[in-house]
Amino acid sequence: MYDILKDLVVVEGASFIAGPSCALHLQQFGATVIRFDAIGGGPDHKRWPQGPSGDSLYWESLNKGKLSVAIDLARPEGRELAIRIVTAPGEGRGLFVTNYPRKGFLSHENLAVHRPDLITLRVQGWPDGRNGVDYTVNAAVGVPYMTGDDRQNGADPVNSTVPAWDLLAGAYGAFALMCAERRRRRTGEGGEIRVALSDIAIGSLAHLGQVAEVLQGGDRGRFGNALYGAFGRNFAAKDGRQVMIVAITPKQWRGLVDALGVAADVAALEDRLDVSFAVDEGQRFIHREALGALFALGCARLDYDDLAALLERGGVCWEPYRTLREAVAEDPRLVRDNAIFAEIRQVSGAVAPVPGALARFEGLTRQPPKPAARLGADTERVLAEHLGLGSGEIGRLVDQGLVAVA
Repeated sequence: MYDILKDLVVVEGASFIAGPSCALHLQQFGATVIRFDAIGGGPDHKRWPQGPSGDSLYWESLNKGKLSVAIDLARPEGRELAIRIVTAPGEGRGLFVTNYPRKGFLSHENLAVHRPDLITLRVQGWPDGRNGVDYTVNAAVGVPYMTGDDRQNGADPVNSTVPAWDLLAGAYGAFALMCAERRRRRTGEGGEIRVALSDIAIGSLAHLGQVAEVLQGGDRGRFGNALYGAFGRNFAAKDGRQVMIVAITPKQWRGLVDALGVAADVAALEDRLDVSFAVDEGQRFIHREALGALFALGCARLDYDDLAALLERGGVCWEPYRTLREAVAEDPRLVRDNAIFAEIRQVSGAVAPVPGALARFEGLTRQPPKPAARLGADTERVLAEHLGLGSGEIGRLVDQGLVAVA
């Protein structure tokens, strides 16, 4: 965590991944984030994975360091209180992250009546307001028919387990919100920014040339574990341990060929095909089956430890295949010795390594991440400090059941 954005206050009314991750990125760069939820929790409050206590590891991980306010949003008075929190006056305030529908009590038009310079970052599934999550958007843009292998999966689609568009929408949303905040400083104007998962997905594929590819040549095939357009795939060592090897640059290619001692075989293949694999990475992809057979034999001659040593000495781009449990336990670079992590006690009571800001600012002091709060733990503090309510008025709101405290 850094204190770069310590002059900003962001209000979050969101659930699931994109909106909460957007506000989390801002919090971990120093912004104060006030998250409001319905009393009892929103739709993601108990989402899996859960710890032994039944607490959502997902929820406490995405909501680290945020202030939590619990409001009865089913009542008009509760909705009015949420609006007051979102639109509270003050410099550095008036920043709202949400995935609520664009029409309703949290519409930008309704909120801007109370604060005209409000900036709203609204995450959507589709630009027209149609529902969408990562899995459905991924299906809509065709990615599950690019993954997998026809020989193994037949005509069945293969879903990705990583919610890429949600995560990218959260990061892009934080970037867009900061652009809008910079514009407001210059012009005094607010406005609404809408980030749709479908736009993030299809736009990202287009940035990579894949939309142009299908318009000019048809759908991309399914190549299993092979890296498209270059050389890369999984190989097995003599003891069965699997590694992923990639050779994109000429240097990586030379290192791989030398490490496995197959230079003569590769040269013979080049002569037969009249190509140069060292110069053209596309040729490595076109002839991946023949090359793969050569490298597979080279890997299969060696136990994993010997193979790993050769690849490492040769500067090859490679990593072993592992489960996440194995990765966390066996590779200290990822968690144990990684500066982005610090051990803190989470809301569930477990002491665990928790990541802070994912970027590393050289020369700035990194502060440890803060744990998530119990639902409603900061209700009184926010009402007092953010809205300026007195203890008597806060007590009446609690007694009326309009707000809840942890």
